[in-house]
Amino acid sequence: MRTNLLIIILSLILIGPITFGQNFGFKGQLPMWTTINPKDPFQMQAGVRYIPELSFDKSINKSYTFDGELSINTYISSLYANDSIQINEKLKPYRIWLRFSTDNLEIRAGLQKINFGSANILRPLMWFDQIDPRDPLQLTDGVYGILGRYYFMNNANIWLWGLIGNEDIKGWEFLPSNKKNPEFGGRIQLPFFTGEIAASYHHREVDVRNTQFESNYTKKLFMENRYALDLRIDKYIGFWIESSINHQDIDTLAYTKILNLGLDYTFNLGNGLGLMSEYIVFDVSDKINKTGTGLSLFATSLNYPINIITNISAIVYYDFENESLYRFINTSWTFDKWSFYAIAFWNPDTFQIYSNLGEVSLYSGIGFQFMAVYNH
Repeated sequence: MRTNLLIIILSLILIGPITFGQNFGFKGQLPMWTTINPKDPFQMQAGVRYIPELSFDKSINKSYTFDGELSINTYISSLYANDSIQINEKLKPYRIWLRFSTDNLEIRAGLQKINFGSANILRPLMWFDQIDPRDPLQLTDGVYGILGRYYFMNNANIWLWGLIGNEDIKGWEFLPSNKKNPEFGGRIQLPFFTGEIAASYHHREVDVRNTQFESNYTKKLFMENRYALDLRIDKYIGFWIESSINHQDIDTLAYTKILNLGLDYTFNLGNGLGLMSEYIVFDVSDKINKTGTGLSLFATSLNYPINIITNISAIVYYDFENESLYRFINTSWTFDKWSFYAIAFWNPDTFQIYSNLGEVSLYSGIGFQFMAVYNH
């Protein structure tokens, strides 16, 4: 089913500009990076990634628009460690979607990014993406599905989605979904004083086959339901609360509870010093009212634009359970087509944050990363 959907979407995107006379465009992003971890044992990673993007749009009339996007994520990297070199290469679709939209409604189908919520660094509602706040490019894999959103005149909005064919672990998930059965859910977001309040829900079937939990259970497929509430208020400072509860029919992993408290403020210093702080509690237990295995983290980020070209930012995490401190600082220079980043980090030898990102990273220990990005 997913293959047939992709063939239809790809065909429409490629032949659309010819058949229907749409406006279309082509652009791309070419990041190149080197990461050095000099602490014994010495490690170094070098890589290049290219994401070409083809897009089109067709205005049917003043109220209706039909558009789409096709992009590919291709990269190759080499990792030098323990006197050996490991090559990692991949070519995979990044975005393949079509969208129909009006003034109040949009329906998007295909491989797409779905994310929401108020938190920015430690996000309980990181359900369908894996955006790393340390990544200056904010890259993340998408999910296959259909998303519909309706916007009311008072800024309230309703989201409905259905996903299928997604077998990789997403966000905070421990276990993958059964790719043969659909996932579905929705979100309603309402104005609330000087901010907004929202409730979200998602249902999926968890698959323990080919995982470390497979031998523990005769049954291999389990139901999971996720419930979330989030609130943001902007008055003098920005303040938010974001919480979620996941319930699975698995004894040891029955309940996953996540709570985030955050705030942000821009100080009137120089060109504006931005501060953001978040505190998160993460707990996994067999009963909803029982404390189980978890972690609590505090994160603070600072951002200061030195001028229109140069920006400096920093993120500091503190892991209360392991009494560990994680530090990142990033200086960036942005021009018309080129961007450059110099990142330094000083972390524990074992990196325990964002464990599901999937690609090799040397952010443990002490090191540096240099990145150049060409956009066309």
